[in-house]
Amino acid sequence: MLLFSGVAAFRALDFASTKNFLARGRTEVLIPDDIVYNNAGFAGLEAAATATSVGISYWFHRTGHHKMERWLSIAHLSVTAFGDAHNYALETHHPH
Repeated sequence: MLLFSGVAAFRALDFASTKNFLARGRTEVLIPDDIVYNNAGFAGLEAAATATSVGISYWFHRTGHHKMERWLSIAHLSVTAFGDAHNYALETHHPH
């Protein structure tokens, strides 16, 4: 449960960090603009990513692959945390 909560928390932070860097004049390169600028659509994407991670971990659990269950959540949490830190570390683009 702790790992699932961590994944959900860092996905929520990903939403916030992406909105933050967009507000600072940066552009999103991984997600299409029609999704990232739609709050409900982007929140749905983040929720779907969390649900997919939990679902795959559950499948690993049910099939007896408990190490894979944990490592999937650890990897997802780590990659998302790195992305969040990167988003906040980006410089603000100032209009000239």
